[in-house]
Amino acid sequence: MTTYRITIDPNVHFGQPCIAGTRIPVYCVLELVQAGLPFQEIVTRYYPDITVEDVKACVQYAMDIVKAEEVHLAELAIP
Repeated sequence: MTTYRITIDPNVHFGQPCIAGTRIPVYCVLELVQAGLPFQEIVTRYYPDITVEDVKACVQYAMDIVKAEEVHLAELAIP
């Protein structure tokens, strides 16, 4: 399955979403984003085989997952 620039392949990183054409898991890129690194620095210092657009695709993928998540109010601890 490919969405945006993200690929899910059960034979790559146990099916973890990765940047298409690489073995770089989305979560690894998101950890760097969360740490506050600029997108260009992520590409330059950590993953020179990807682009800033790939980093943006990781963020978009995470946002789409959260948007699509079903929330079951009965399961929330509401006083």
